[in-house]
Amino acid sequence: MLLFTHEYIAGLIEGSPRLLAALTIFIAVFIQAIPFLIVGVVLSASIATFVSPALLQRVLPRQRHAAVGAAGVAGLALPGCECGSVPVARRLIDQGAPSAVALTFMLSAPAINPVVLVSTAVAFSGHPEMVAARFAGSLGTALVVGWIWLAISKKKWIGRGNGSPVCSSHGGDGSNSRLHGFAAAARHDLVQAGSFLALGAAVAAALRVFVPAAVYEHIAGNLLVGVLVMAVLAVLLALCSEADAFVAASLTMLPLLPRLVFLVVGPAVDVKLVAMQAGAFGHSFAVRFAPLTFLVAIACGSAAGLVFLGATA
Repeated sequence: MLLFTHEYIAGLIEGSPRLLAALTIFIAVFIQAIPFLIVGVVLSASIATFVSPALLQRVLPRQRHAAVGAAGVAGLALPGCECGSVPVARRLIDQGAPSAVALTFMLSAPAINPVVLVSTAVAFSGHPEMVAARFAGSLGTALVVGWIWLAISKKKWIGRGNGSPVCSSHGGDGSNSRLHGFAAAARHDLVQAGSFLALGAAVAAALRVFVPAAVYEHIAGNLLVGVLVMAVLAVLLALCSEADAFVAASLTMLPLLPRLVFLVVGPAVDVKLVAMQAGAFGHSFAVRFAPLTFLVAIACGSAAGLVFLGATA
């Protein structure tokens, strides 16, 4: 039965050049992205397990507006995946940090860390300006959301939640417990991020091969439509930030600006993150924070694109 199924699938692929092309694109995107995904997962799990949030809180300025700025930049030094950043933000708030500061770090760490920037440089090797544009758009998103939240938030907006439905905190007490926590966190994040990467690579391949060229001609002629489509796609695909650049780079039929917005929006807000944030901070928080982050990410990504990529990107 298995042999028959294998032969049937092989025959189906050989008889369809478009399906073969889609499979080729899928494999290329997945293989290119997986090393960066593994490095990112190991690094972020290490920091989430062995670095206490209290360390970050001790080095932040006491002035709240300055602390938001410092928390944004801290994403460079303390990288984390989206999965690990939510419980870290929860612990920071529990330890007395202003919510705006914790949330700024939550947005910054998965988006501007060195692994993400290097993966973007490799994926867009022909467009090095994409690295600066992604860094500026993502850091701008984290800072603007943090400062807005500092100005408008109320304590009642952040509750205890019911625990993250996606993943739990990576911490632990004692060396053995911490090592076990690191292994469990890395394994969980790798499986989860790998599954989303496979989904993203499959969608990218399907978009490249099966969507008519006229659709992309329309999007290329209307950047606003392209930006909105890619922003929504980033929310739905929920890709890991260490691997999403390879999916975006494969969509060569789209202008650079919509693909940049895809890279800025994805690590800031997606369906997986909204579920985690609702679990960690409550639904009242999620219904306010997610739309705010989505709109700011589109604005900051578009602004960074206009500055670094040009008005016709």
